[in-house]
Amino acid sequence: MESVGRHLLRDAAYGRLRGAIVDGTLAPGLALKPDDLAEQLGLSRAPIRDALARLAADGLVETKPQSYTRVTEVVPKEVEDAAAVVGAMHALAVQSIARRMTTDQLERMREANARFAAAVAAGDVEAALAADDDVHAIPLHGCGNAAAAATAERYTPLVRRAERLLFTSPQASRSVRLHDELIDALAARDAARAIAVNAEIWGHLHHSVNL
Repeated sequence: MESVGRHLLRDAAYGRLRGAIVDGTLAPGLALKPDDLAEQLGLSRAPIRDALARLAADGLVETKPQSYTRVTEVVPKEVEDAAAVVGAMHALAVQSIARRMTTDQLERMREANARFAAAVAAGDVEAALAADDDVHAIPLHGCGNAAAAATAERYTPLVRRAERLLFTSPQASRSVRLHDELIDALAARDAARAIAVNAEIWGHLHHSVNL
């Protein structure tokens, strides 16, 4: 088996590079050179190569042997497909947890949405994305379906790049309202309504962002 140290370095490289792609530090179309990335991150080439392979599988990097490795463009169809998958995982989560949400979970969702609304109003995209994650993480991780959470985690970065545009547009206020509606549905233990609102949340992304 590989050593723990190498495993952690590989995961660290993957996390740092994925974060930089999602937040735009590594822009769409940018050529990625393993040697340069290794130097910037203070790592050897091996974890960088592993990370780039994982990012290619995630759809965030594209590689042509002996030619290039680069950050993928934000492609509308790919955003739609990823949003559909992520939305389906969140639908499973809200359906599972709707009738057993605790008061604490609901309060944490409301607090996260208040932070989301404030961040949107302030034009703080990073804070808005973090708060949005917090809103949705509560039912996703609280439902007990590890497979749903892992699948959402894999495809969310493709959606996040588009959401950076959404949360700087006038459509962002709609997201605040939809969060409120989702929380209200969960508080009422109305699984059908929660699923319907969840579909609105994830279904309107592509059309709201002028990709």
